[in-house]
Amino acid sequence: MAAGQVITSSGAKKGDLFLADVNTQLKNKNVTTDIKVDTNSNLFTTITVDEAAPGLKTILSFRVPDQRSGKLEAQYLHDYAGICTSVGLTANPIVNFSGVVGTNILALGTDVSFDTKTGDLTKCNAGLSFTNADLVASLNLNNKGDNMCASYYHTVSPPTSTAVGAEVNHSFSTNENTITVGTQHRLDSLTSVKSRINNFGKASALLQHEWFPKSLFTVSGEVDTKSVDKGAKFGLALALKP
Repeated sequence: MAAGQVITSSGAKKGDLFLADVNTQLKNKNVTTDIKVDTNSNLFTTITVDEAAPGLKTILSFRVPDQRSGKLEAQYLHDYAGICTSVGLTANPIVNFSGVVGTNILALGTDVSFDTKTGDLTKCNAGLSFTNADLVASLNLNNKGDNMCASYYHTVSPPTSTAVGAEVNHSFSTNENTITVGTQHRLDSLTSVKSRINNFGKASALLQHEWFPKSLFTVSGEVDTKSVDKGAKFGLALALKP
């Protein structure tokens, strides 16, 4: 291993096949080059230029022999803004852009993808959020403006983690609304309960108990209050963490 150079290799046997790859990383000042070669003669290369300008990172990646795999990505990070844009290195690339501006109280973001071959926006989402000590509210437009979602979460009593929340989804294409309200409360230091119901009559509840550190036992149920005869759903879950 030379200064600024790291070479690693790995291998695995799957049935009668032996899969292996060799990874090489080269560093020169603020430029890092990662090269990977596998047993199928695929060459994966990623070149990262860090801090070409304050807060700016540029990443070039491609795979040989796949001629359509090339992608150029630029990331910019500021105290009050974050921007990421990428473009495929093809004749008719897809251009992606995402960014957010704001503070830890109020933030505005967007996520857009544009297909230069068809001239269409394949993705266009935007969101606005407000956060303070005990309240979180957000408004999002998704599916190129066809769906709007507004949500609200308010902590009523921090000592017992008691909170209420609501979410409203509206589809402009179908003119359909879905309204969901819910609440949560901690019965003691190890047990909490949550419940919610929507305007279609579907109600659900959950009881969760930490019977051992980092290990949770959960009982949940769901019922359609408008069609009780269809029966209710009931579930048990156990999560163990070392």
